[in-house]
Amino acid sequence: MSLNEYENDTAYHRPVMLRECLEALDLQPGGCYVDVTFGGGGHSARILEHLTTGHLYSFDQDADAEREASTLARPQFTFIRSNFRDLFAELKRHGALPVDGLLADLGVSSHQFDTPERGFSTRFEGPLDMRMNAEDGPTAADIIAEYSQDELHRIFGMYGEVTNARTLAATVVAARRGQSITTIGALKKAIASCMPRGKENKYLAQVFQALRIEANDEMAALQEMLLQTAQVLRPGGRLVVMSYHSLEDRLVKNFMAKGKFFGEAEKNLFGHTNTPFEVLTRKPVEASPEEVALNPRSRSAKLRIAVKKE
Repeated sequence: MSLNEYENDTAYHRPVMLRECLEALDLQPGGCYVDVTFGGGGHSARILEHLTTGHLYSFDQDADAEREASTLARPQFTFIRSNFRDLFAELKRHGALPVDGLLADLGVSSHQFDTPERGFSTRFEGPLDMRMNAEDGPTAADIIAEYSQDELHRIFGMYGEVTNARTLAATVVAARRGQSITTIGALKKAIASCMPRGKENKYLAQVFQALRIEANDEMAALQEMLLQTAQVLRPGGRLVVMSYHSLEDRLVKNFMAKGKFFGEAEKNLFGHTNTPFEVLTRKPVEASPEEVALNPRSRSAKLRIAVKKE
């Protein structure tokens, strides 16, 4: 992709590694494809440009994404307002099985990060929300208020990889006794003593990542979706997944290589590995220096590609 193409994207429509994702899907004009993370619609819009008699089904649980999807209305496009953990059931309901390719961009959209009232970014003041579907489920504020110290320790350590997770959890519990921690500013103030000097921004990003993952049950949803890809993709179909932190990438890497998330791959009676996919990327594809310079959020992206075995 040229630099001019990046510059023509809006903040809402700035898809990461667009060219690489499109090439990975091996798009055919008459093919059936799924974008399980519509977001701002950047990837979906470009996939649609390659289709004639084919069809694209895009998933997202966010009402803002649904409104954005209305701008792409055409016969070749269907938007599905649902969590991607409902992948198989929704595609079956739409008579869309099997599909030729599936794309999952697991990052939070630019629009979500840049909307203060969604609570995803440490840059703004706003409510501690962080829900992908702002109409359902617990908020980050609910987690801060209701989780036990042990539960907070678990999510800060596991999902945020915070080094002083135990101290952080104890600090949150102590702080909430005297006040309601419902805003980004209140949380920052409550945990200021835990932040390493000079690394405050990185620390806050880890804390916010942990709360966001827990609020949206992201790890369980990802595993459920990946397990269903073997059912929805036709033999020869492409599985293209872009992750942004090590927890996601590890699950994707293990699933593509082993057909499972933990432990060793199962083998048949002849000692051959029994997995549904063949991995096409021994190492993950990463954004170019030019793209990172224009879109810093692409810095941590890792793209992995696999093909469903015949």
